[in-house]
Amino acid sequence: MHTKPVLILKHIDIEGPGTLGEFLQKHHLRSQTCGLYKVNNSPEKPGDYSAIISLGGPMNVYEEDRYPFLRWENDFLQKAIKEDVPLLGICLGAQLIAKAAGARVSKNPVKEIGWSDVSLTDEGIRDPVLKSLGSKLRVFQWHGDTFEIPKEGTHLATSPLCTNQAFRVNQRAYGLQFHLEVDPGMIALWAEAYREELASLNGPIDPEKLLWEARTHHKQYHAQATTFYKNFFKLAQLIS
Repeated sequence: MHTKPVLILKHIDIEGPGTLGEFLQKHHLRSQTCGLYKVNNSPEKPGDYSAIISLGGPMNVYEEDRYPFLRWENDFLQKAIKEDVPLLGICLGAQLIAKAAGARVSKNPVKEIGWSDVSLTDEGIRDPVLKSLGSKLRVFQWHGDTFEIPKEGTHLATSPLCTNQAFRVNQRAYGLQFHLEVDPGMIALWAEAYREELASLNGPIDPEKLLWEARTHHKQYHAQATTFYKNFFKLAQLIS
């Protein structure tokens, strides 16, 4: 077993690691979860971890006054990028990595909530982590903001409603705008917790339809996510 744990940064209780956590357990990769919303003893050194995972959340990266831990996380991720610690950001986590790498994060023209297709760019098709997933992915979205691609980053995936869906910085820091980690139970939890947001949209989204699609896609989605995790943790040299 690798001596250093994988660090998981949580921004809200209901947005956990999902199938990613299951993968870490199955492959006997030790992990440490830090709920940034409830603790003050945040980690100090990115190099103390074999990889860092930054999860999603309903806040925006620019709400540092309301959520002071975002300011801490920006500094922490900047250090991690500089030290080439393997990084994976999901949704808010991807936006935070983009911001830490010097890119702008702002409102997307539309909110994306539900299942949609994203296409890999030419660079994405060649990328060591994404290349075995196929050129088009069916993914689960829940976001209102979007990131620009960092100046020294690589654009990996796109979609009609959100141009920047995935990127890489250096060789081992990845940001995904979409949620690969979800399972039907997580989606049901979010649909209940964020029901006012769903109802407020133009053309309100039906939670039952979200859950039906989640159950329909789950087996294939889990397999797709597992392939991504394997490729990422191989690149991080944590599994063979």
